[in-house]
Amino acid sequence: MSDASDTLNAVEHFQKNWGWFLVLGIVFLIGGVFAIAMPFIASLAVTIIVGISLAFVGVVQIVQAWSVRSWGGFIWQLVMGLIALVGGVVIWLFPLQGTLALTIVAAAIFLAKGVTQLILGFQIRPHSGWGWMVFSGILSAVVGILIWIYFPASTVFTLGTLAGISLIFTGWTYIMISMAAKRTDGPSGDSASTAGSAS
Repeated sequence: MSDASDTLNAVEHFQKNWGWFLVLGIVFLIGGVFAIAMPFIASLAVTIIVGISLAFVGVVQIVQAWSVRSWGGFIWQLVMGLIALVGGVVIWLFPLQGTLALTIVAAAIFLAKGVTQLILGFQIRPHSGWGWMVFSGILSAVVGILIWIYFPASTVFTLGTLAGISLIFTGWTYIMISMAAKRTDGPSGDSASTAGSAS
């Protein structure tokens, strides 16, 4: 019952604010295009954001560890927080080196994701969609290998391009949701809801 009401509230929220979601989607879309057009600048921006986020996480973890000093794992929490804080500050101060490190991480993630999807795809064979899973795995693995082969040249475009693609997909999703919400909020949507309440 609560799930249904939560879904209804979310739908109503989208219907009432569809214009804002449309604007947000367009902003994301434009940001994604700029990120792909200027990947190196976007890569540095992503690196700086990661550094700031990591430093913030480190501070939070240190504060949390200090607040539970009696806990047996206090020292490990404190060490992990300090590592995150120092790592975040170093990445923020030296974004170019941080971009190099994050590019290697991105290559490893793509490669690991590709291998995992390949294994999963062959495990679910011959169920429907296993071929797409294998294809996606091969694609991810190839991307990871190419990033690694062309490193450090791949640093120039990898993070920025990935960020741009993510922003474009996010923006397109918001635009589609806002358009759907606008259609259901029109006269036909009102009449449908009236008919539903009458029945």
